[in-house]
Amino acid sequence: MADLNELTAFAAVARLRSFRQAALERGVSASALSHALRALEERLGVRLLNRTTRSVTPTEAGRQLLARLTPAMREIDDALLDLSALQDVPAGKLRLNVPRPAARRLLAPMLACFVARYPRVQVEVVTDDGMIDIVRDGFDAGIRFGEQVAADMIAVPVGAPQPFVVVASPAYLAAHGAPATPRDLLEHACMGRRFPSGRQYAWEFEHEGEAVSIAVNGPLVFDDDALMLRAARDGAGLAYVYEADARADIAAGRLACVLQRCLPPPSRYFLYYPSRRQMPPMLRAFVDMLRADGPA
Repeated sequence: MADLNELTAFAAVARLRSFRQAALERGVSASALSHALRALEERLGVRLLNRTTRSVTPTEAGRQLLARLTPAMREIDDALLDLSALQDVPAGKLRLNVPRPAARRLLAPMLACFVARYPRVQVEVVTDDGMIDIVRDGFDAGIRFGEQVAADMIAVPVGAPQPFVVVASPAYLAAHGAPATPRDLLEHACMGRRFPSGRQYAWEFEHEGEAVSIAVNGPLVFDDDALMLRAARDGAGLAYVYEADARADIAAGRLACVLQRCLPPPSRYFLYYPSRRQMPPMLRAFVDMLRADGPA
């Protein structure tokens, strides 16, 4: 029979499809994982993974085993979490999946204080602007805007509402004029925002009582707000960004806002976790500090 360590090693590699990433997640070497997987396959007498120099994918037998193991391992995790709930002091590893802007604004200001207050908790923050299944990918919680959180999750509001602005440099506006309505953006150089899924963001507005989405076009497409702001300051076109990120440039006159009356209400970040799971003490402590000490 396979031991639990071999099965969890297999599940990590099969889920992440990478020995290197699975080794980082489990805190062991890739060679140790490879050895464990070979021993498991020899013991079971079946090949579980197809390996090449570039990829790792489960075989049909591997997919079937992973499908059976995933809920069983979730039950084991829940049992251990229920035990940890009996502890007076939060302890354990807390894995969070957070978009980069939320990591900068919400988490960065309070992480040092949290780990100093709770030295038995290890916090792992993975920044990811895409949408993932936090249960499938082994995270305790995630942070996303409220409208992006699945209905079967418990969601806790954190931080202040996050307004967006449309900005451009004074030089760009002097040369091209300012858009008067959202549809005027179709005549301007607008910087695209590409999500990890490959989808390009359609800028969102409210105009004449209706929600409007504009599929903007322009010579630049980014997945990074800092690059977008730099290009806007340099006069490359209009950018749709977090107001907090552009605040200093607006105050200094390096950027100017347009279409301010057409922007939708600010969105709110939520920390979310599976509704089937009792909140462990370490996550409860993290949420309490985030809500108390997070930026206004």
